[in-house]
Amino acid sequence: MVFSTLLFLFRFLPIALGLYYLVPYKLKNTVLFLTSLVFYSWGEVKYFPIMVVLILINYFSGLLMERFDASPKMRKAALIFSIVGSLSMLGFFKYSNFVIANLNQFLGTSFELIGVAVLPLGISFYTFQTMSYSIDVYRRDVATEHNIIDFGAYVVMFPQLIAGPIVKYRDVSDQLHVYKGRLKLAQIEEGVTLFIFGLAKKVLLADTISHLWTDIIGIYSGGVQTSAGVGLINASTPLAWLGVIAYSLQLYFDFSGYSLMGIGMGKMLGFDFPQNFNLPYISRSITEFWRRWHITLSSWFREYVYIPLGGNRKGKPRQMFNLFIVWLLTGIWHGANWNFILWGLYYFCLLTIEKLFLLKYLERSKVWCHLYTLFLVVTGWAMFVSSEPGVGLGLLFQKLFVPQGGVGITYFLRNYGVILAVSAFCCTPLVEKLWNKLRSITWVKLLTLFLLFFLSVAYIVGSSNSPFLYFNF
Repeated sequence: MVFSTLLFLFRFLPIALGLYYLVPYKLKNTVLFLTSLVFYSWGEVKYFPIMVVLILINYFSGLLMERFDASPKMRKAALIFSIVGSLSMLGFFKYSNFVIANLNQFLGTSFELIGVAVLPLGISFYTFQTMSYSIDVYRRDVATEHNIIDFGAYVVMFPQLIAGPIVKYRDVSDQLHVYKGRLKLAQIEEGVTLFIFGLAKKVLLADTISHLWTDIIGIYSGGVQTSAGVGLINASTPLAWLGVIAYSLQLYFDFSGYSLMGIGMGKMLGFDFPQNFNLPYISRSITEFWRRWHITLSSWFREYVYIPLGGNRKGKPRQMFNLFIVWLLTGIWHGANWNFILWGLYYFCLLTIEKLFLLKYLERSKVWCHLYTLFLVVTGWAMFVSSEPGVGLGLLFQKLFVPQGGVGITYFLRNYGVILAVSAFCCTPLVEKLWNKLRSITWVKLLTLFLLFFLSVAYIVGSSNSPFLYFNF
């Protein structure tokens, strides 16, 4: 079930919130758990047991670590069990076919691929969430959760299940155990506001700007072209760049919009989820970009991989090695394809260069640092999107970096110039500054929110469903 559908907006969400608000305080986590399971099972009920198994693995691992508190070996064994159990699920469904296909190619074997048509919903996100719980219990950073309903509600909480942000257990553990007084009217009002803004980012910006990119490469369903575009092979170099810029904007508004909707719904339920995006396209360096983009993923890798490996405490060579491991894993997390691994290593190289010498020069700059960052980020997104049907890494980079003619950009600028300009404006702090001035006027605030919601719903009614991009990752 996708947030930006009529089914979710006018059936599931009102029913889920209505039940949650009406039941007694001590039953709220139960309602949240059950409605989240319905949400999870709606699209792919066959993967429901996977979710249940992951909940049970990490729940009982936490109990074992508490039971054997005085035995370091047993606590470590329980932690290993939880991590191996969680990662084995992720590895089987997400990476097994990638490994088999590459073995067949390099060794000449003929192993059959595993029949996994689609990934279990949100598995990349909730696997990391459950692992963070077990690791934090092992470190004694949080107390063991004894109530399996409360733990299950944390794992499958529907606002952040499919798109993040990646919520650590300690981010919500206190609120999970606050029954009376969890809900505050001001927090609900803020949640509704954030949800509407997130919906508008996804529907009015991401889904609209996406048409520019699909007008170039075409539309594909299950790897089969359902609507022809210009064809990347026929695009000129300027058009190829315009298409990748459009994809970069689409990806940002799509992902940040979903995260903002999740954060908003979290507030409607009485929870404060961490921020996931902070205007990443105004960054002055790649280092700053990754402090602003997918913040909870970067935080997860820093806390559970980079720092345990030694961080920057063991000298430059070891720090570079630690960065290499983190960015290799970051690329792998995003998808089972070589382009994602190359994308992760690409950022490892850029961040290494900045840490060694370049960052101090970037910090002195006012203009070219932004151009440098945007160019490299957009180039990275070209690498990121290259595994999609109709693209191809070699062809796309040839179009981008070997000047050539073809279909020009005049028609596309005429058709998409306004949405490109609006999207660029919405990547800046000006929107937030404007909203902070307008929100103090009650009628202006209500009218703005109503219009954004009305236009978003009208767009949904009048167009085909555009799924969340990170479903693929």
